Amino acid sequence: MNYQEQVITEGEISRVLKIEENHFNDFKAKDISGNKFSKIVSAFANASGGDIYIGIREENNTKTKHWEGFQYIEDANSFLQILYCIPNAENFYELDFLRHPTLNTYVLKVTIFKTNSIIHTTDDKIFVRRGAQSLPVDTPEKIRRLELDKGIAYYENETVGESEITDVTESEIYKKFSEAIIPATDPQKWLIKQRLIRGNKLTVAGELLFADEPQICLPKRSSIKIFRYKTSGIADRDTLYGQPITIEGCVYNLIYAAVFKTKEIIESVRKLGHGFESIEYPEETLHEIITNAVLHRDYSIATDIQIRIFDNRVEVESPGKLPGHVTVANILNAQMARNPKMVRLINKFPDAPNKDVGEGLNTAFEAMNKLRLKAPEIIESENSVIVYIRHERLASPEDMVREFLDGHEEITNSQGRKLTGIKSENTMKRVFCRLRDQGLIEMIPGRALCKSAWRKKQ
Repeated sequence: MNYQEQVITEGEISRVLKIEENHFNDFKAKDISGNKFSKIVSAFANASGGDIYIGIREENNTKTKHWEGFQYIEDANSFLQILYCIPNAENFYELDFLRHPTLNTYVLKVTIFKTNSIIHTTDDKIFVRRGAQSLPVDTPEKIRRLELDKGIAYYENETVGESEITDVTESEIYKKFSEAIIPATDPQKWLIKQRLIRGNKLTVAGELLFADEPQICLPKRSSIKIFRYKTSGIADRDTLYGQPITIEGCVYNLIYAAVFKTKEIIESVRKLGHGFESIEYPEETLHEIITNAVLHRDYSIATDIQIRIFDNRVEVESPGKLPGHVTVANILNAQMARNPKMVRLINKFPDAPNKDVGEGLNTAFEAMNKLRLKAPEIIESENSVIVYIRHERLASPEDMVREFLDGHEEITNSQGRKLTGIKSENTMKRVFCRLRDQGLIEMIPGRALCKSAWRKKQ
């Protein structure tokens, strides 16, 4: 079992001891029982992941933490053995032994990653992290909820009780789709082949993709609500402008209609700048984030997607947690679909909203950067994911270079491009030259060609 050993400073120890126990962090004394340890491991792995520090004792009354530590690394072997014995525990954790610089004792830091599978304790129980608690998943309903959250079970494959096959076979959207994609094919046979019909009932995916009005059978869970708030602050009744707009229809129409309406409302927003100036967001960003919300939301939760438009930002809230192993940290690189069938089939539509499957959010971020706007911020809450698209300008490249040099002795062209998002070497060079002409920076003597670098003016 691999682990890293590292000596940490007194300052780093102080920062560790100040961390509060929460959804992502837990602290335990070195005499914690094996059952309690495996309970915390299960809880973190089944939620969003987190860090467990073994060898730090907390006083019950004051909540003050004290570095205790193991005298030898081998003294923590029982915990390593527990990890080894947990089913399906391969490659979902990392181990670090943190050594105190003066006491020479070790704290075991176990970093648990969010998993695709359900992780049980050593006595075959299931827990999930909620805040600072590790809560049991001990009923069929709770287990089912966890399976849906992890992408082990797919709600899109459930049948819709009130559905009729004619909802699809006689729908306008299916006629247009079949004419373009599957001509001369019996509709019902094709739907059965695609596993969109089970027992003479449509699945959730079938209803959402090809019924003209899926909201009839899936109320309160398949629409988009758009709100306009005339404020840059908190949403409330006093700042709500007009009535909320409800967008309905199949997911293809839902995406394009919501993007159009959101863009239309945004274009009416004015911001005080040089006089009143129009608010501008890249259409690619709005399109990709709304597409992502519609295709990857949790349709088992009876809540609509909400788009909230403010004077200085747009918020897109999608029901459900991030699926499987996806986290806020890895979302731009991780590949995991909560509704894989829907994602696959909507990609077959003419002018598919998800043309570049897996690249959507990256496109959204890049489009914001091109306009020199701050990148979208993604927050995962208890039952939803919220994307904040703020109309806030990035610092100028010149300001970013100056700020970098406040904490570093030098900056190269490569570092400058990575820092600012500028792709051209020559464009970056012009940024440096403008700062040089202002008498703020200078080239470091004797560093020519690829080794050249800039520093603050001496």
